[in-house]
Amino acid sequence: MDKHIELSYCSFEAFKVLAKNYLLLETHHLYARIQELLGETKMTPAEVAEHLMPKTLPGDDKVCLEGLIAGLEKAKEDARLKAEEEEAKEKASSPEENAKEKGKENGLCANGNAEMSKEKE
Repeated sequence: MDKHIELSYCSFEAFKVLAKNYLLLETHHLYARIQELLGETKMTPAEVAEHLMPKTLPGDDKVCLEGLIAGLEKAKEDARLKAEEEEAKEKASSPEENAKEKGKENGLCANGNAEMSKEKE
């Protein structure tokens, strides 16, 4: 059985805890930019932690934080492109298809009635 678990996105406060745990940092001059991007972008704590894990020499905190900033900027751009793509797709679909989709959302059946046609016994 598939179960989907919704996880919250990383806040700046959660980021500071992760940065302290992974990089032993209380503060850094890049924190302001990271706070701004976390407010604009949806990224899970696991994704943030992945960027904070040192991949090069230990103690290279700036590289880890810059990697996180790059990841946040990429996620922001991807979200923007996806939104534009969905908007273009919605505009391109015919009014008839839009009406059908609206009907499905409102609980209408294919014949346009709110109730399904009943078979005669």
